[in-house]
Amino acid sequence: MRRSDSSLADLLADGPVVLDGAMGTELDARGVDTRHSLWSALALLTEPDAVAAVHRDYLAAGARVLTTASYQASVPAFEAAGMSADDARRAIAGSARLALDTAADWERERPGDRVAVAGGIGPYGAYLADGSEYTGDYHPTPERLAAVHRPRLEALAGEGLTDFGLETMPRLDEAVAVVGWMGETVPAARCWVSFQVRPDGAHLADDTPLREAAAWAVGEDAVLAVGLNCVAPEVVAPALEVLRSATSKPLVAYPNAGDAYDPVSKTWIEASAHERFTASADSWLDSGVGLLGGCCRTTPADTRALAGSVAARR
Repeated sequence: MRRSDSSLADLLADGPVVLDGAMGTELDARGVDTRHSLWSALALLTEPDAVAAVHRDYLAAGARVLTTASYQASVPAFEAAGMSADDARRAIAGSARLALDTAADWERERPGDRVAVAGGIGPYGAYLADGSEYTGDYHPTPERLAAVHRPRLEALAGEGLTDFGLETMPRLDEAVAVVGWMGETVPAARCWVSFQVRPDGAHLADDTPLREAAAWAVGEDAVLAVGLNCVAPEVVAPALEVLRSATSKPLVAYPNAGDAYDPVSKTWIEASAHERFTASADSWLDSGVGLLGGCCRTTPADTRALAGSVAARR
C-alpha cells in the first residue's frame, strides 16, 4: 500500500498544525482494556483494528499529525509482561504500519489533505509503569536506558518513519540521549520534544529549568519544535512564556483534559469543575504554538475544536 509521504517539517512550514489526542481514552471507550502495565500498547497485538479506528477518528476531527501508539511500547516492557522480544518488535513496527496506512488512505480519499505520522516515544518512566514519568525520579544505567529506547526507534524507523514525537519527557538528560540515538538510527530524522513540566511552568519534572531545556533544543537541528504535554491546562501558559523567551522555534502544547490520573489504580478522577482546555487554544497559538493537541482524557471532539481555532487563523 502507498503510504503518506508528508513530513512534519512540511506541515509546520504552512503554520500551526493540529496533533491527535488521547489513544488510551478512545480505546477504553471502545471496550478495549488498557488497565495493565502495557496500557494502550497491548492493543497493538490484540486490537489493531481499534487502534486504526482511533487514528481515523482523529483525522476526521481535523488532526493532521498521527502519533503511533508506541508511547508505552518497548522491548523490555513486553518482555516483563511475559511476551517475546520478537512480539515486542512486531507490535512496535505494527504501530507504525497502522498509522502510516491510515494516513495514506486518508490522503488518497481526500486529495489535497496532507497527514504526517510521528513515531511516539515515551520516557523510561512509562516503561516502569509506576507514574515516574511525572517525577523523573529514576536513574537507569545508560545501557538500560538504551535498551528501552533504541529498539523502539529501530522498529519504527524500519517501517520508514523519519518523524518522531518525544513525549512527556521528565528529564533533559533523557531527551538528549534519545535525540542522539534517533540521529544515529535515522540521520535525516526530525522530531518534536515535549516535556513533563512542574506546576510552576518553569521547571521540568526533575527540576531542570525549562529555559535550559529550550536552550538545548535551539542547538539541535533535529528538533523542529519544543514544548510540553500531559500537564494540567493551567500550566501551559506560564510554560509557553518561558519557552518563547528562550527559543524562536515552534512550540508544542498538548495538555490533559484537566482530570487527575492515579497511576496505582490506573483510573482517572474527574475534576469537579474546570474549564475545558480547548478554550485556551487561541491564546496558546498567540504564544507561538505550532503543534497543538490534547493528551490524556481528550477526545476527537476536543481535536475538532482545536482544528477550528487553527482554521480560523488561515
